[in-house]
This record gives sequence, structure tokens and C-alpha cells, in this order.
Amino acid sequence: MAISMSNTGGSWDNAKKYVEAGKLVIDEVVHGKHTDVHAAAVCGDTVGDPLKDTSGPSINILIKLSAIVSLVFARFFDETAFLAKWLGEDTFDTCNHVVA
Repeated sequence: MAISMSNTGGSWDNAKKYVEAGKLVIDEVVHGKHTDVHAAAVCGDTVGDPLKDTSGPSINILIKLSAIVSLVFARFFDETAFLAKWLGEDTFDTCNHVVA
């Protein structure tokens, strides 16, 4: 969800910049500032700014948290892998490779 929010916010921001630069041409008519297209782009940018400003930092925190959790618990998961054999699930060895 956060990745989608970040991309959406950036797209709306870029769309407004594109219109303001006067590069949007529809039916050989240039749509720039002070047009209905520009008003719509400004409205989209108003919605898009909070999306990208809140989701970008949350993605960064989520990636860091996932890395730390995996490093902290890696040894625990490796040491408790014997439980799979104890429970009778002998199709996996302790490194989670399929045993033929």
C-alpha cells in the first residue's frame, strides 16, 4: 500500500509540473497555467503531496525494521529448526532444504 501511495503522490506532482511547463498538448492546444487542466492538476497535487510525504518515510522504516528483526531472530530460527523433525515433519533438514 505504501509503495502505491508513494508512486501515486509522485505521479500527481509530476503531472502538475508537466502542465505548468506548458508541455501538455491536447488536440493541438497547449494547456498550461490558468486553465481547467491546471486547476485539476493542482487539486491532484494537493492530494498527492501528503501521500508521498507520509508513505516514503514509512517504507524506509519498514525495510530497516525487517532487516533488524531477521538479524536478531536468525539464530533462534536456526536453533529451533529441530522442532520440525521432532513433530514428524522430516521432509526438511535444519537448513530448510528439501530432503529427497
